[in-house]
Amino acid sequence: MAQVRAATSSLSGFPEWLPAGHVVERLFLDTLRHTFELHGFCGIETRAVEPLSELTRKGETSKEVYLLSRLQADPAEVADPRKQLGLHFDLTVPFARYVVDNAGSLHFPFKRYQIQKVWRGERPQEGRYREFIQADIDVVGDGSLPLHHDVEVALVMHEALSALPVPPVSVHVSNRKVAQGFYTSVGIRDDQLIEVLRVVDKIDKIGARNVSEELVGQVGTTPGQAQAALRLAAVTGADPDAVGAAVVAALEGGEPTALLTEGLEELGALLRAAQRRRPGALVADLRIARGLDYYTGTVYESFMAGHEDLGSVCSGGRYDNLASGRKRVFPGVGISVGVSRLLSRVVAEGLVEVTRAVPTTVLVAVMDEEHRPASEAVAAALRARGIAADLSPTAAKLGRQIKAADQRGIPFVWFPGTGRADGAAPATDSVKDIRSGEQVQADPATWVPSDPADLAPRLVPGAGVPAPDKTP
Repeated sequence: MAQVRAATSSLSGFPEWLPAGHVVERLFLDTLRHTFELHGFCGIETRAVEPLSELTRKGETSKEVYLLSRLQADPAEVADPRKQLGLHFDLTVPFARYVVDNAGSLHFPFKRYQIQKVWRGERPQEGRYREFIQADIDVVGDGSLPLHHDVEVALVMHEALSALPVPPVSVHVSNRKVAQGFYTSVGIRDDQLIEVLRVVDKIDKIGARNVSEELVGQVGTTPGQAQAALRLAAVTGADPDAVGAAVVAALEGGEPTALLTEGLEELGALLRAAQRRRPGALVADLRIARGLDYYTGTVYESFMAGHEDLGSVCSGGRYDNLASGRKRVFPGVGISVGVSRLLSRVVAEGLVEVTRAVPTTVLVAVMDEEHRPASEAVAAALRARGIAADLSPTAAKLGRQIKAADQRGIPFVWFPGTGRADGAAPATDSVKDIRSGEQVQADPATWVPSDPADLAPRLVPGAGVPAPDKTP
């Protein structure tokens, strides 16, 4: 198996992979893309640059945006906020703009997946980069969007992640209506709601005690309201009835608001549908709040079993008001996996291996430079049939050519006959599986590996990782 690790980089927060790591990344993305397309999501890309006003109009993200300007730009142009540009920090905000710009050409509900790099000015650490790859799926409606799409995106992403050779990932789900309705029920003011959500969202990072102190000292809640918020955050489970009862009990006699009741109904319906379609995929977790304030209902966070310390590897939610144009509103729901974040742990812990670091299936040996055209003809015939083939760079001793193939992880070495260049009948070719030592006669017009899996690099689970889930 090929060793997988990152290349050394002197610029922190901008990961680079050695060839084996890049193969793992590509195969991860291929698996995600395949699953998304199986469920009817079409792929798009949006530009990397957006107006700064667009990037900062929702959520506390202004400190994370990388500004973009020409080296020789006019200072007056740079200072004009209407002309300032920034690199996108996620794919949801650019997608909302894309929907509004192209609404006349799209068919709704519009289901899209998007796999691109994004840039975020964070302090680099494990799982947090300044440049990284995200893979998003979203469903957007025109005027309205049924709740069943909230179930769909979560289960599709769970299926995609379950197809990867990594520890199981569970999707934790909550509803902003539950949180906001609960906070209102215990007397928290409307102007405090967003800040309370933001602080509670940090509970896994700073702990319950620090959350309580920040709610009282900085947001201005009472100690009793802070404790009520912590009681809500402690509610978890997969049984929708038990979850609803626990939320009401956390009010300690308070009267549920209409918004809280609506949120519990939506959360319950989500859990019931998930249990019916993909048992065990979703669990209610009322700690989940999501810091960005464009979420209006369902919210998701996802955690990899045994690696919860990494934090969420996949998140998202419903946004009813993010995309709007003229008199039309395009509510949506989406979920995003931080591919680079996931790979950071997968590679560091050896959770996945790759069968080889190169796409090459066959190295065609060169018997001597005079007969290199014969080797070139073999390689061309193999490639014409979709078999990746490379030529030995020199006509070294055959033992050295075999060793070179072994060092690169190429499983087969082809030994061509002579006479091919002048059209004469060639001597018999042979191909050697250098792993087993088996060598057989072969014709480049018909030969295939006995195991089709040898045609391309494959991902395999590392030590202690279960095989990918193939549940439909």
